[in-house]
Amino acid sequence: MFRRILSEVLIIITVVAVAATFAHFVESGTFREMIVRLCSIGLFAVSLNLLVGYAGLLSFGHALFLGLGAYTFALLLQRGAVGIPVAILATLTLTLIAATAIGAICTRLTHIYFAFLTLAIQMLFYSLLIAWSGLTGGEQGLIGGVPMPPFLGIDLKNPSQYFMFNVVVFVASLLALRRVVLSPFGAALRMIRDNPQRAIALGVDVPRTKLTAFVIASMFSSIAGILLSLYVSGAYPNFAHWTMSAEGLFMIMLGGARVFLGPVVGAVLLLILETVVNAFTRQHGFFVGATILIFALGLRRGILDVAIDRWGRWKRGRSPDPIPSQAELTIGPTFVRSEDKT
Repeated sequence: MFRRILSEVLIIITVVAVAATFAHFVESGTFREMIVRLCSIGLFAVSLNLLVGYAGLLSFGHALFLGLGAYTFALLLQRGAVGIPVAILATLTLTLIAATAIGAICTRLTHIYFAFLTLAIQMLFYSLLIAWSGLTGGEQGLIGGVPMPPFLGIDLKNPSQYFMFNVVVFVASLLALRRVVLSPFGAALRMIRDNPQRAIALGVDVPRTKLTAFVIASMFSSIAGILLSLYVSGAYPNFAHWTMSAEGLFMIMLGGARVFLGPVVGAVLLLILETVVNAFTRQHGFFVGATILIFALGLRRGILDVAIDRWGRWKRGRSPDPIPSQAELTIGPTFVRSEDKT
């Protein structure tokens, strides 16, 4: 356990050093902006994949917590005399309460019923954002910017420090989610995904495990919302629209659902696709739809899913056939334990 924690601390230190070097030498604002944006949408996609890829829960309403995190954080900084750490803590506390209440309702259902119930609750929240214009700004969103007072020696108004803050939060969140996936809890999630009846027979509390996964995924989605709020210096209703959840599912489908970093790869591909398409044409929807068709009908899986599968086949093809033991040569293909021989 100590070695694992130490290795993760070293990873964060390495990322900080690389980010500092990058921020010092690379002056391309467009490239920096793309990485900062990747930190928010990539974390959002990975948090969604905890439900989709590991728990087998297809959520169409995951963007609710992205919007909740963005709006709560921005409102606290705009209208309150609180600092960034207090705003982050208050945002995550509210997200914890909301995710527990919503998850307790949604996780009672399975398959398409779960998906559409999450979608319905998300659209209710989206409608509330539009209707409560006195607080949320309505369709215009929270305009006017988000104050960024210095905290703990960090000044987010400094471009280099802002860049490093996003990268460190992103990497630390990925490491935390990976710990969840590799833990016994993650194994229980995969068992529920593959064979719920077996999980129940082995004593897994399926409703509680699903609810815990729902809350954890929602918390990290809220963190992604905080990063997104800082990026746009505000919050907008489309953060909580169903199309944002669809983008998260698209990123998972592009990169892969069964590989931890698959959604991050999908987010990178989506950013590149949007950048290239917007540079040459306004038909963004056409090219995104065409890409979906290519992956759905061609690969039928994400890029990393296909790559890992082919790598495994290549390794199995290169490995020599196991040498049969003397017992196997004697008794043939039927396995007989030595104590069963007469």
